[in-house]
Amino acid sequence: MLASGTLIVLDGRLGALGPARSAVATALGPVQRSWGGVVGSDSALRRDNARLAEQLSAARLDAATAGELRRLRLSAGTNRIIAGRVVAISARAGVEWSVTIGLGTRDGVRPRLTVIAADGLVGRVTRAFARTSLVLLAIDPSSAVGARLSGGGEIGLCRGAGRRPMALELLDPRAAVAVGDEVRTGPVGATTYVPGIAIGRVSRVSRASDGLVRAVEVQPAVGFTALDLVGVVVPAT
Repeated sequence: MLASGTLIVLDGRLGALGPARSAVATALGPVQRSWGGVVGSDSALRRDNARLAEQLSAARLDAATAGELRRLRLSAGTNRIIAGRVVAISARAGVEWSVTIGLGTRDGVRPRLTVIAADGLVGRVTRAFARTSLVLLAIDPSSAVGARLSGGGEIGLCRGAGRRPMALELLDPRAAVAVGDEVRTGPVGATTYVPGIAIGRVSRVSRASDGLVRAVEVQPAVGFTALDLVGVVVPAT
């Protein structure tokens, strides 16, 4: 569990990159100043080195976060994103696949909004409180996401299966589908997900003797066991 949440609103200008640059400048400042001075005691030098190491570590972390924010922004297309962090996992792990994020109604989050990570679909908001929100993950067995194959455009439903690959049910059993095909969210049925978000790639196709598709497995694009920085998508109006 992470101890704190972070709110960053991305509107295409990537203003969140400023802290990364300032952190690097702060970290390098003592190094630059040291060339013109005289080093004191060994203990003071050790303290300075330890402090500098901490500052450089923070700078690298901020730079990594900035990179994730860029990718998150690209994943959302033209939509606005409210970015934050996962702060807790479901207490019913294995029964309900959900996480709590450090964003709530005061940040503009509301139920049914799509949640993504830099690599693709995470899930959707089911409950929103003032400071936090509950997100049902796309891999939850009760989750059904309207999906579209990127190649031929065939549509269907992608259902969660917990730790196992997701199951794609194509509307047309004669559809052309192959291992490696990309699957994205699409306007199918009663889905509330923003279209065009990466769900994953086809990892297995099973066909009947007559050639009709029996089952399609999809490996999720997102690593659900390592979720951290996520974005709530606010559809463009």
